[in-house]
Amino acid sequence: MITGQRSRKLGSRAASSTLPSPLPDGWTPDLGRWGKPHYLALAEAIADDIRTGRLSVAERLPPQRVLAERLDLNFTTVARGYVEAQRRGLVEARVGQGTFVAGPATPTPHPRTMAPRRHGPVDFTMNLPPEPDDPVLLGRMQAGLAAVSEDLPNLLRYQGFGGTHEDKEAAIEWLRRRGLEASRDRLLICPGAHAALGAVMSLVAQPGDTICCEALTYPGARALAAHLGLRLVGLPMDAEGIDAAGFAAICTRHAPKALYLNPTLQNPTTVTISAARRAAIVTVARRYNVAIIEDDAYGFVPVTPPVPFYQLAPEITYHVAGLAKCLGAGLRLAYMLAPSARAALQLTAALRASTVMASPITTALATRWIGDGTAEAIVAFVRSESRARQAIAAELLGQKGVTADPAGFHLWLSLPQGWTRSAFASQARAAGIGAVASDAFLAAGEAPEAVRICLGGLASRAEIAQSLEILAHVLSHSPALASAYI
Repeated sequence: MITGQRSRKLGSRAASSTLPSPLPDGWTPDLGRWGKPHYLALAEAIADDIRTGRLSVAERLPPQRVLAERLDLNFTTVARGYVEAQRRGLVEARVGQGTFVAGPATPTPHPRTMAPRRHGPVDFTMNLPPEPDDPVLLGRMQAGLAAVSEDLPNLLRYQGFGGTHEDKEAAIEWLRRRGLEASRDRLLICPGAHAALGAVMSLVAQPGDTICCEALTYPGARALAAHLGLRLVGLPMDAEGIDAAGFAAICTRHAPKALYLNPTLQNPTTVTISAARRAAIVTVARRYNVAIIEDDAYGFVPVTPPVPFYQLAPEITYHVAGLAKCLGAGLRLAYMLAPSARAALQLTAALRASTVMASPITTALATRWIGDGTAEAIVAFVRSESRARQAIAAELLGQKGVTADPAGFHLWLSLPQGWTRSAFASQARAAGIGAVASDAFLAAGEAPEAVRICLGGLASRAEIAQSLEILAHVLSHSPALASAYI
């Protein structure tokens, strides 16, 4: 469960130190003149009052609840109107301070990308790490790319599969930070975790064979199993991970070829398999000769992560350490450890046939970042920012029904009685906010009334807080009352 302290001091890296200006004196817009849904009319009124000078830059707008009462509207309608105004660049939300007039919509270059800054509600559907915005760290990242580009002609050529000697040494060093001692003959540098997982599944199982996984599992694993014609059997879970006894029972009945696990900060439930449970699972896997596919996507995020399965049972484990969730999805890079040199050769052949090679440019960039300490600095930022965002979520959503880890950047929300996942997702979409219903992760049993909410990506803390506040307000009412958006 979320353990973050509840306090408005949770702060915002996007919040301004400027003291709030007085409220506009009784600002009550006339929404009827626009002939549009109330939330759009509110955004139009803000824009018009900025143009006419009735609202000045840096003025604080009335709190959403106050304005909702003044206009006799549902809170969510006003919140959606403020979100629309922010999307247009008219206002700026600051955590703990309110919503302020930003002036006419004139998009300014974002310091990270030199592209127009996004405004508006947050899409909570994509599970991405928070993106660095510290100028010093960004400078280090860009310097690494500049250094790599000096060898650009060579990096644009075909390379031997698996990377250079320097790339493999960097991979070994990176995995050592995860507590793993990797031998070169078992190490592969792959074009992303998804490609690595597909190669492993195709190696250990044939069409029609069974692979076990968590009852709620990574959708990519479901897609790969379906593509390869494999039968995916979900295992019951509790707060410590999959049930070892249930796993043994499935092994007796179905003789699975492999067990796929996302064992640390699991997607979607955020559960981390305990040390005792890991040992019990290894015992069962060895007894029934079942390979373990360890998708360690989030293993580098916690400061003190648990011992990997590969360290416990290297002779039966395929360890996949993707860089998407700790450094950036655009690298499309993963380091994989096979249980034997022979298995590594077989995987190399499969990956070469399907993907040719990992990108030499992004491989060289990852090698550079690992060597000069930039990669560790990025992970440190992800950890710190994730904790701050989880604390904001704890303050706004509370702990009831929320399962999360302070180090992670997603949470699992079990919905209150009376809510269905489809109704909640529909209400969230109506406010321009995305959330993923449990059906997307289901491998076995009935889908629970729950959704995954992701807190990473480009959004600022203020934008995340604004969208979470809308969701919290929706949850505080019955589904029928929450439907009054216009």
